[in-house]
Amino acid sequence: MSKTILVSGSLAYDRIMNFPGRFRDNIMPDKIHVLNLSFEVETVEERFGGTAGNIAYNLKLLGQNPLIISAAGGDFEQYRNHLRINNIDDSLIEIFADTKTAFVNIITDLDDNQISAFYPGALADASVSHKIPKEAEIAIASPEAKELMISRIIIYQDKELPYIFDPGQQIPMFSGQELRQCMAGAKILIGNDYEIGLIRQKTALSIKNILKKVEILVITLGEQGSRIYTGAHVINIKAVKPAKFIDPTGAGDAYRAGFVSALIDGQSLKQCGALASEIAVKAIEHYGAQEHKF
Repeated sequence: MSKTILVSGSLAYDRIMNFPGRFRDNIMPDKIHVLNLSFEVETVEERFGGTAGNIAYNLKLLGQNPLIISAAGGDFEQYRNHLRINNIDDSLIEIFADTKTAFVNIITDLDDNQISAFYPGALADASVSHKIPKEAEIAIASPEAKELMISRIIIYQDKELPYIFDPGQQIPMFSGQELRQCMAGAKILIGNDYEIGLIRQKTALSIKNILKKVEILVITLGEQGSRIYTGAHVINIKAVKPAKFIDPTGAGDAYRAGFVSALIDGQSLKQCGALASEIAVKAIEHYGAQEHKF
C-alpha cells in the first residue's frame, strides 16, 4: 500500500551539458583568484528536474504517494503535464504566473564533477503553509531557500511529523546554530561526504554528537557506496555498478527516494541502503533525472 510522503524543495528545468574533458586540467590553483574560463560542451539537453521533482518522481515509480511542496512560474505547464502523466500530485505547488520557473545550467566533466548555475525564479516567492495533510506519514526537506527549509522543519517538529533533513547545496547558507536546530529530532540527516564534513565544521559536532540529535545519519560516497550510522551501528552499503554511465544528474535524489521508500515500508537499514543504491543507478543510466523507468 502506498504511503503519503511530503517532498519540499525545488522544481526546475535542467539544462544539462557534457564537457569532454576534465575541469582540473583547466584550472590553475595559483590563478584561481582571476578565474576566467569557458568550456566547449558536446551536448545540451533540457530536462525536468529540481530536488523535489526528482525525489517525487522516483517515489512514485516505487509505488509511493509523494506530495510536492514547491513553487513554479508561468512557464510550468509542460512540467505540470509531465507530473500528471506520471500521476504525481501537484496540488501543493504554488504558481506565480508573472515569474519563470527555476532553471539550472549543469556542466559535467569526464570525472563526473559538476559546475552549476542556478536561477531560483518562482522559488524566491514560495510561501509556507502550516496545514499538513493528515495522511502524510513522513516529510523530506530537500534544498530550497534556507528560510523556507527552517520554517517547514519547525512545523514538522511542532506537528511531530517524522522528517528527513537534506540541506545539500544550501549548507553554506546556514549558520551552525541553524543546522543544529534543523537536525534536532530529525529522523534522518543525509548528505554526501563533503556536505556532512561541512556540517560538522559549521556545527563543531562529531558524528557521535550528530547522532545525539538525529536518529539516522546517511553519508553517500559516490562510487564507494554509502554509509549508514545509527547510535549503535555503522552499515556499509556497496555501490551498484551501472550498466552504462550516461549522466549523474539526479542520482542523489533517486538515492533518497529509494532509501525513504524502503524505510517507510518497514525494511531494515541495510535493505534501505541497498534499494537506494539500485535506484540511484537507474538515474545514472539515463540522460536527465526523470527519464528512467523500472
